[in-house]
Amino acid sequence: MTDSRETNVAKTIKALPKEFYATFLSDAAKERKPSAIRGLFPLEKVPGVISLLAGKPNVSTFPFTSLSFNARSPDGDGGERVINLDETDLAQGLQYGDTAGLKDLLEWITRLQEINHGRQKEEGWRVSIGSGSQDLIFKAVAALVNPGESVLVESPVYAGVIPMFQSLHCNQIEVETDSEGIQSSSLRTILEQWPEGKPKPKVLYTVPYGCNPTGMTATLHRRKEVLKLAREHNFLILEDDPYFYLYYGKAPRYPSYFALELEEPEVGRVLRFDSLSKVLSAGIRIGFASGPEPLLNAMDQHTATSNLQTSSLTQVIVVKLLRSWGHDGFTTHTERVAAFYKGKRDIFERAMEKHLSGLAEWETPEAGMFFWFKLLTGSGDNENASSGDSKSVIETTAFAKGVLALPGTVFLPNGRPTPYVRASFSQASEEDVDQALQRLRAAILEARAGTSEIFPI
Repeated sequence: MTDSRETNVAKTIKALPKEFYATFLSDAAKERKPSAIRGLFPLEKVPGVISLLAGKPNVSTFPFTSLSFNARSPDGDGGERVINLDETDLAQGLQYGDTAGLKDLLEWITRLQEINHGRQKEEGWRVSIGSGSQDLIFKAVAALVNPGESVLVESPVYAGVIPMFQSLHCNQIEVETDSEGIQSSSLRTILEQWPEGKPKPKVLYTVPYGCNPTGMTATLHRRKEVLKLAREHNFLILEDDPYFYLYYGKAPRYPSYFALELEEPEVGRVLRFDSLSKVLSAGIRIGFASGPEPLLNAMDQHTATSNLQTSSLTQVIVVKLLRSWGHDGFTTHTERVAAFYKGKRDIFERAMEKHLSGLAEWETPEAGMFFWFKLLTGSGDNENASSGDSKSVIETTAFAKGVLALPGTVFLPNGRPTPYVRASFSQASEEDVDQALQRLRAAILEARAGTSEIFPI
């Protein structure tokens, strides 16, 4: 993976000033005070200082004395290596740590972002570690949005963020998407026709690679148009990118929003979220946010008053593995993971062509682990063909036949009817995929032959 900064060598990068973000922070974020104890943790590292500060338990009382694990080679040659946590590692992993994350992991991730996105540390951004990227997204939303405010969300949208915005009583403004990502024309229309005197949305939420649920990957042209609109209408982009490393398209990988803003007059409108769940372990719960320091500070203050920090032990385990691989080894591993999911996608699509041709239509995803397909009514009328509702046929008829998927309505903030369905191809074997889609075919045909309440014809 090349350093995208190579094309920006001659350009002086201007970062938005810290005071710029004051108007973006929510009332809760402004009222939240730094932790009286955790705010002083860095002073414990000053040479010669004897700390009587924190109520840290004495590590000598912990029963754990050693820890090692086996890890596969990143190049997939079948070999394994034993990785040991030495006494220093174990002591660090068993004790409280800094709110933003352990220093070694933060440094490794920061370098990863420099390599993949061409960003340099002097541009006013940094990294924070979270208990999965969703933990960080929730804290970002809480730091940026007040109850009753409007937020821009791509539609369909990742179902996990809908309750976040609902819990804050936000007005979710749906921006249409297609196979190329956010429809910038839809976004522009919404913003240019915004009611006079009503505050415009401060944030836009998007999943640009292998979007959950649609599987779409936003094109370069669309990304640039969205960035332009962010500058024109003064909003921040929440770039949720858990499938960034699961890209398997034929074309070169598109630059992230985090990288593309280097081409803007100033940087600092993108708050990026990455996850190790899809490439290392979902259960280890490590995600990381990269973005403007004032926003990361607000999120860290939330962490300090909620869960204190991400598990030190999982951070130590992860950084020991990553250091043993190196950044090149990590890239090799993620490329192998992406190739694996490409194979799973191809198996699933072959089964769709076999069982659902004429019954559904879809776009082939280039990243991620989802197919988003529209059930056709069979009427031959394009207008009617898009007016069906998949909810009953998926939740009732298909489930009764032994196949479980998600109706598209759960990915729409307003819950309107839709003929779309989301299916994940990450887990099922080739045999199970074939059986599942055969069952889904039978369910669709049964629904077509039944009452219009199940699936309008």
